[in-house]
Amino acid sequence: MLNRFMQMRLRDLIILAVILFALPLFLNNPFHYDLATQMAIIAATVVGLNLLVGFAGQISLGHAGFFGLGAYFTGIMTSNYGWSSVPALVVGAILVGIVAWIVGRPILRLKGHYLSMATLAVGFIIAIILNNERALTGGPDGMPVPAFTVFGWELSPFGSYNLLGMELNGSEAWYLFAAVVLLVAVWLAQNLIDSPIGRALRSVHGSEVAARVVGVDTARYKSLVFVVSAIYASAMGSLYAHFQGFITPAVAGFDFSILFITMVVLGGMGSTMGVILGAVVLKLLPQVLADFQELETVMFGAILMLTMIFMPKGLLPTIQTAVGKRMKKKAGGQA
Repeated sequence: MLNRFMQMRLRDLIILAVILFALPLFLNNPFHYDLATQMAIIAATVVGLNLLVGFAGQISLGHAGFFGLGAYFTGIMTSNYGWSSVPALVVGAILVGIVAWIVGRPILRLKGHYLSMATLAVGFIIAIILNNERALTGGPDGMPVPAFTVFGWELSPFGSYNLLGMELNGSEAWYLFAAVVLLVAVWLAQNLIDSPIGRALRSVHGSEVAARVVGVDTARYKSLVFVVSAIYASAMGSLYAHFQGFITPAVAGFDFSILFITMVVLGGMGSTMGVILGAVVLKLLPQVLADFQELETVMFGAILMLTMIFMPKGLLPTIQTAVGKRMKKKAGGQA
């Protein structure tokens, strides 16, 4: 059974890689590449959040706070203290993981609405701090962030690069980099899911009482996955800051947190590929509905509402179930 699941994960990863590296054939200008890059970075963020929400069954309505902390730590250290991007990203992720562990231990004892409100409060506190610490963060006006650098090599949306004989502009190079990051994020998540830790998380989701009865240290595993999801958010926040070149406290705000959790729910909780689909859909919808002007928000909400009513398990699990039933029906008819 485990081998079958591992084969399915590998198949999904290969399919995702093919889609990501074939996508440039359909991207016509820098705007398309920039949008695809944002999708990849945000998709990697919600892959981490899905470990917490979809597999461990713990809600978080303030996850953008960790995303914002990673973005601002990288921005401050590279802009003001001359750090290289990779050390700033790594140290920022470690520090955010420590913060997540400190705040996660007490709040993860809560359940249901109480847990939702506690995580929401964490996000609000982080956003308020980023708004008020003007000397470090620039306050509501935000701050510039330099280009991403590694070993003296600079990745800028305005640069020009040669990769294996191919001439790439900055937008194309950033997309390929973000695509590789997304694949690595998915691979790490899949390995965690298929490990004993992943099985413990699923047991916590199924029944926390039953998990404790069979010897699962539920508090430890909930804290662990909370820290892992925060590290995902921090690392992707750092990349997002470098890619955008400018950040404001909005990256840690309530809107981003709701966007992240909606992507998980819409795509399919507990489905790694599903949450990536949710990220793509929610990033594309505003572009598709832009022509409707004042009706855009209404139509956006209506689409989400109808999806949740008729596809309560999420987009991808519902599609997979429908395809599976049709294939079984055809196989039965042929027999």
